[in-house]
Amino acid sequence: MKARLTLASSVSGAVIVALDGTVLTVAQPTLRRDLHASYAQVQWTSTAYLVAVAGLLVFCGRLGDRYGHRRAFGLGMLGFGAASAAIAAAPGIGWVIGLRAVQGACGALLQPATLGMVRAAFPPERLSGPIAVRTSAIGLAAAAGPVAGGALVTAFGWRSVFLLGVLPAVGFGAAALWGAPGPERPDAPRAARPTRVDRITPLDHPIPLDLPGALLLGVALAGLVRTLVALPSADPLTLVCGAAALLAGAGFVRHERRAAHPLVPPALVARSAAGPALGVLVAASASLFGALFVGNHLLQDTLGLDPFHSSLRALPLAVLMVLAAPVCPMLLRRAGPRTTVTGAMAALATGVLLLAHPAGTAVCAAAFALLGAGFGTVMVAATQLVVRLAAVEQAGVAGGLQQTALNVGPALGVAAAAALMNAGAATDAAALPVLAGVALTGAMAGRALPGRAVASITPDPDAGTGSPVPARR
Repeated sequence: MKARLTLASSVSGAVIVALDGTVLTVAQPTLRRDLHASYAQVQWTSTAYLVAVAGLLVFCGRLGDRYGHRRAFGLGMLGFGAASAAIAAAPGIGWVIGLRAVQGACGALLQPATLGMVRAAFPPERLSGPIAVRTSAIGLAAAAGPVAGGALVTAFGWRSVFLLGVLPAVGFGAAALWGAPGPERPDAPRAARPTRVDRITPLDHPIPLDLPGALLLGVALAGLVRTLVALPSADPLTLVCGAAALLAGAGFVRHERRAAHPLVPPALVARSAAGPALGVLVAASASLFGALFVGNHLLQDTLGLDPFHSSLRALPLAVLMVLAAPVCPMLLRRAGPRTTVTGAMAALATGVLLLAHPAGTAVCAAAFALLGAGFGTVMVAATQLVVRLAAVEQAGVAGGLQQTALNVGPALGVAAAAALMNAGAATDAAALPVLAGVALTGAMAGRALPGRAVASITPDPDAGTGSPVPARR
């Protein structure tokens, strides 16, 4: 694929996944009544997806590094589309839950590849532009999803929302597998660039797969997400999942330190700005989604608004997220990642605090606008750092880590908000200062990011094929 087609494929994959999550939320009440399901079963239609995708993202990113991101993207898109079509024909709630887990596994295969393909198609100094386009598209999908989902459910029933992305998924998936030749590596010498469709990876030797590390990390992340989703419940399954996550996480760290070919190369996180950037993404997504959870309760329970009018109040979030994304590359050039991310996290924290006063229309609009502007800017800035600072042969793992941060963060934020709201606080808004504090913690992590002095990216000689580090002047 040429660069533009690669970007179009990347955007399509991100949009299809974003739309799937938003339309499901709208369809769940009708799905519950039609399939005679319990509330717990309906919750598992979301939880099954989250657990599957969180547990597999990094390993699937490594599969893309080994076998080619275009191939991983194509298989993931075809699988995602097939699972969506199967859910639309599911005879019972058990089938829906199982197929949602399959959909999550396919999503884990395609999501890191959307960033890996972009990293391979564009030189490092041009990555912020394509990532800004991708982020704007996700913002548009977040805004359009509830509207489109509501219209489809009203006119055709809940099954129709799962057919929304089937044709695009099949089309882009088939084009990725059997279409034009894959993207060249833009930062490689011309003689080293692949010229055949099947030569998708720049390495002469296959990248070793760290299967024990993948298993340990998968169990740790799946257990963590399952525990966070279930909080503040303390049922036996939640306790077992929490304990398994802790043990597997400790085992993963110990294993990676000793492995000859670790799943997550230490240089990728420890010797670059990728580590702080991932921390910023977790903090930003936790603060945003926790605040949205609280904000919805304030708008509907405290002010008595219906879901439609609540969505209208939140519309500035999507608008500013779309507008902030293309502005971010200019901010990065002029101010550098450190100042850009720190300022965006401060704006996000301010928006969270303003949500405590939702009665005033202007204040409410300003709060959601700051949330959208701050999160959109952070998404572009932190994502381009994580992907840009990774060597092409590690782009899949970098993309998997970025997507993992954006899955763990929301689960953490919603769990914290729910726990604080159930703790007997005087008002639901009492959780917002804590979530604002999470955003400010992300701003502190942003201080570890590079400033304007970053001029280029060069390989770290101590990292093998490993991570590049910023060259300063």
